[in-house]
Amino acid sequence: MTRLVLVRHGESHWNAERRYQGQMDSGLTELGRDQAAQVGRRLVDEIGTPSAIWSSDLPRARDTSRPYSEAVAVPVVEDRRLREIDIGDWGGFRTDELAEEHRETVAAFTSGQDIRRGGGETFAELRARVVECLFEAVADQEGPVVVFCHGGAIQVAAAEAAGAPNPRPLGFVGPSNCSLTEFRLTPERFALVSYNRGLPAS
Repeated sequence: MTRLVLVRHGESHWNAERRYQGQMDSGLTELGRDQAAQVGRRLVDEIGTPSAIWSSDLPRARDTSRPYSEAVAVPVVEDRRLREIDIGDWGGFRTDELAEEHRETVAAFTSGQDIRRGGGETFAELRARVVECLFEAVADQEGPVVVFCHGGAIQVAAAEAAGAPNPRPLGFVGPSNCSLTEFRLTPERFALVSYNRGLPAS
């Protein structure tokens, strides 16, 4: 079985402002850059040199991967299938703004319905592309594989491991910035080892 570790990106400016991002990007905050450096050191300690490092091509994930990639001298494979869920024109709005302006859609989403938000993707569509990419990332790899991505991508990977229809009803809360979620993969299935292991308190 292949060891697969998913890392959520560091804090972005829109994370700090509680704004939806989707596939838009606001860049890492100073705290986010510090988190990226810290998780890089953690990965060196816990994993050492992996067989491969993959990342979403969005800057907040790519920039989070850099300290670890540079420390172990392993290049990063960027793939757009690892992007966050597409939320269309909801990107950039604060969560409280959307809760007020789109009450019915937000209520349906939070109750577990797999609906499109802002004209974007469903969780089923996100899950299909993320799972496809993760199996490709670990194919023919003997050592661990580390993937830098996004909260939604990690949630659907966990749902896949649990055999669940989507992450919301299961209580897979959004993983924290620079947390680690670990799986074991065979060519046929995911097994979830740990979810949302956050950075140690400084």
